[in-house]
Amino acid sequence: MQKLGVHEKLELHELLTFKTTCITKTQTMLPLVSDSNLKNILQQDISSGTQDIQQLRNLLV
Repeated sequence: MQKLGVHEKLELHELLTFKTTCITKTQTMLPLVSDSNLKNILQQDISSGTQDIQQLRNLLV
C-alpha cells in the first residue's frame, strides 16, 4: 500500500471525527425512540458506522 499524503490523512481524520460524532449522537438518541422500526434503523446505522470507523482507522495506520 502506498503512503498517504498529509492532506489525505487530514481528510481521513476529518471523516473519522464526523463518523464518531454521528454514532455518538445516534447512541444518545436511541433510548428516547419508542418506534421499533426507527430503533432498528438507528441500530443498523450504529453498526454500519462502527464498521466505517474501523475501516478509516485501518487506512490511517
